[in-house]
Amino acid sequence: MNRAVRAAAVLVAATSVILALTPGAVQATPPNIPSATTAASRLATLTVAPESHSSTYNRDLFPHWITITGSCNTREQVLKRDGTNVVVNSSCTPTSGSWYSPYDGATWTAASDVDIDHMVPLAEAWASGAWAWTTAKRQTYANDLGGPELWAVTDNVNQSKGDKDPAEWQPSVSSFRCTYARAWIQVKYYYALSVDSAEKSALQAMLNTC
Repeated sequence: MNRAVRAAAVLVAATSVILALTPGAVQATPPNIPSATTAASRLATLTVAPESHSSTYNRDLFPHWITITGSCNTREQVLKRDGTNVVVNSSCTPTSGSWYSPYDGATWTAASDVDIDHMVPLAEAWASGAWAWTTAKRQTYANDLGGPELWAVTDNVNQSKGDKDPAEWQPSVSSFRCTYARAWIQVKYYYALSVDSAEKSALQAMLNTC
């Protein structure tokens, strides 16, 4: 290998390392996101019904954030799980690290700029069937680390999403909408929550981008 070729090879290798270490280049995602095929089959099994009981929703009916282990609550666990090079203090508060928000493609180095989004918002879950659950089940839902329910995202993007379903709001990063739909469907399927007709149509359209 001549000197020029060797130098080019070293440059490519170095660039690959830089890309791999760039926050957001390797995106952490919550667990148990189904394939598009599985998500489509699960969407077909969901009950289609209008939302109900919206007027009786109260966020306090979904206790969170609860202590998960030691001094770490659910929010802090997600920040540790989905961040890069996260360092926490004795209270489990992140003191450094970076977080990539897949909804808008932004990377943050201050945990205060990051919200933990419920993929299927609490009010949406309530109106889709959680109104009939026990408080204990709603607590489990609001703190679920075992499925794709909790996402570390840009705070004002989470606030913009609010309680909207995919017929009303979708991530600005269009390439992420496939993953978003798959995660949304998994949460609704796992918890046997209903979908309304507009929501189902939007989810099907998002799956078509996969």
